[in-house]
Amino acid sequence: MAAKVPCPTCGRPVSWAPESRFRPFCSERCRLIDLGEWLTEGRVIPEPHEGALPEGREEPWDIGDEPAPPDRSR
Repeated sequence: MAAKVPCPTCGRPVSWAPESRFRPFCSERCRLIDLGEWLTEGRVIPEPHEGALPEGREEPWDIGDEPAPPDRSR
């Protein structure tokens, strides 16, 4: 039995199974409503707060700074 998850747009239960064509949405309509919110910037991924550093980084990046290439000497 497939797990049930709520549709992110309307909250209706959606079966989490391969035959659920629009999962995690319940329908194409809900999928398109969500897409429209992203396209009109009603939903955005938040910027890191000021002073936040990338993981493993002790100092802020300078303009023009690029990450070091991976060590391939092994």
